[in-house]
Amino acid sequence: MSKIKKWFVYLLFAILVVTQIYPLFWLLMYSLKTNEEILSGSFFSLPIVPQWHNYAEAYTSGSYLKYLGNSVLVTSVTLLAVIILSSMTAYAIARFRWKYGPYVMLLFLLGMMIPMQATLLPLMIIFKNLDLLDTRWSIIIPYTAFALPIAVFILSNFMRSIPTDIEESAFMDGASVYRIFRSIILPISLPPVMTVCILTFINIWNEYIVAATFISSENLKTLPFGVYTFVSQYSVNYGNIGAFLVMGALPVLIIYFILSERITKGMVAGAVKG
Repeated sequence: MSKIKKWFVYLLFAILVVTQIYPLFWLLMYSLKTNEEILSGSFFSLPIVPQWHNYAEAYTSGSYLKYLGNSVLVTSVTLLAVIILSSMTAYAIARFRWKYGPYVMLLFLLGMMIPMQATLLPLMIIFKNLDLLDTRWSIIIPYTAFALPIAVFILSNFMRSIPTDIEESAFMDGASVYRIFRSIILPISLPPVMTVCILTFINIWNEYIVAATFISSENLKTLPFGVYTFVSQYSVNYGNIGAFLVMGALPVLIIYFILSERITKGMVAGAVKG
C-alpha cells in the first residue's frame, strides 16, 4: 500500500507539472508559427519552420523597450511603497498594544475580499477630481492599495513569531522604536518581505484593466498594451502577438525561478519560527 501511495503521489505531481509547463510550451510554439499555421487549426502541432523573425518584429514594431520601461518604473515604485507601508503597519499591529489594533487588522483582511475591478468607477471620480487621470500615479496608487492587505497579513504573522527578547535588549541599550524596526525587525523579516515582493510583482506586471481605465497617453502605457500594436481593423498578426507575450512573461519567469526558494521560505517562515 505504501508503494501504491508513493506512485500515486508521483503521478499527481507529474500531472501538475504537465498542466503548469504545457501552457508555456504551447505559447512558445505559438510564437514561432505563421498566421497560416495558426488559422489552419494546428494549435497543438510544432511549427513547420520556426519563425524567429516574429521576435524581431515584436521587439521593434511593438515598442517593447518603451512599454517595458514603463512597466519597470510603475512596478518598482509600487514595490517600494508596498514594502515600506506594509512593514510599518505590520510591526505596529504585531507589537504595539493599542485598542484599535485588531480592528485595523480586520479592515486589511476585509480589503483582501474586494476585487480591484469593483473600485474602478469611484476611483475614476476621485482621480478626476484630484487631476490624477492619465498619470502614473493613477495606477500606482490602486496597485499599492490592493497589494497592502496580503502584505500586511504575511508580515504581521511573521513579526508576531519574532521573540520579544531581542527588542527588549535593544531597548535597554537605548535603541528607539524606529532603530529597532530598521536594524532588527526588517533584516529578520527579509524572507517574508521577498515573498511580498514576488507576489506583488506577479500581480501587477501583467495587469491590464486598471491601466486601460486610467491611462490613455501612449507614452505612459505598460507592457500589456504592446499586444494591441499587432491588431488592426482588418488583420491580426498572431505570431507577433505570441512572441510579444513570451517576451512580456520572460522577466516574471526569470525573477520567479531565481527567488523561488525565498518565496517558499517566506510563506512558511512564520509557522516554522513559531
